[in-house]
Amino acid sequence: MFLSSANSSAVDFEQNTERISLGKRLVPSRPFIKWAGGKRRLLEQYSPFLPSPTQFNYYFEPFLGGGALFFHLRPVKAFLADLNADLINCYRVVRDSPEELIEVLSKHKTSEQYFYRIRELIPENLTPLQRASRFIYLNKTCYNGLYRVNKQGQFNVPYGKYKKPLICDSEVIRTASESLKEIHLSVSSFEKTVEKAQKRDFIYLDPPYVPLSPTASFTSYTSSNFTEQDQAKLAQLVRTLDKKGCLVMLSNSDTKLVRTLYQDFSIITVNCPRSINSNPFARGNVTELLIRNY
Repeated sequence: MFLSSANSSAVDFEQNTERISLGKRLVPSRPFIKWAGGKRRLLEQYSPFLPSPTQFNYYFEPFLGGGALFFHLRPVKAFLADLNADLINCYRVVRDSPEELIEVLSKHKTSEQYFYRIRELIPENLTPLQRASRFIYLNKTCYNGLYRVNKQGQFNVPYGKYKKPLICDSEVIRTASESLKEIHLSVSSFEKTVEKAQKRDFIYLDPPYVPLSPTASFTSYTSSNFTEQDQAKLAQLVRTLDKKGCLVMLSNSDTKLVRTLYQDFSIITVNCPRSINSNPFARGNVTELLIRNY
């Protein structure tokens, strides 16, 4: 059970892709959460530009999000990180306690009233297992699967009103857990995450994108925004990693700023389906950039 910070009353919760064999079914290793800007639908376009497993040693991903590229590659040695503490806690619980998580997730209810009761809970007052369960439940039932917090760091996405959301995908959680075994997970900045990167390591960078327009930024993954100065610092870091002999790949929006920051590298244009917009008629394909030093 969970405890509400407001009144401490109990809230009852009864309410390359490698494949892993689970019984008679073969289940692909893939993300266990939805993530705005996730790369699962772009993997086919990315694949021709990815290094093979024999070309790199360690894999680094400082902006983890849904982890689509990690689950596609399934590297044995990896450092995965994000500034979102709830997200990293969720990955750790999936890695270390998949069966316990599946048991708790299976008890969630699908109703608007229940959703807001769970949303009001303060993550820091919960156990890691409860916190991960809350994170996945909100992710599967909130509007468009967004993760957005206000300046106080409180999750504030409204109820999604789905009829039958798949809250507990037990097979996906189990395969994700297998992929995460022995993988290092941390809550850290992109600079800190890649400090140990050496020659022949592969770094994939998927930062918050440069907005296509002043009003295009629809979400905050943490209580701090990723500024234009942060984009410039990231570009400088890419140059430092390049000099060390690392293999670096980065994705970002197709904007003048991004093209200028990475003009010395290989820039590839990919088509990305845009499914999140307040106006359904504004959804469609946009171009994004895939930037490499190899």
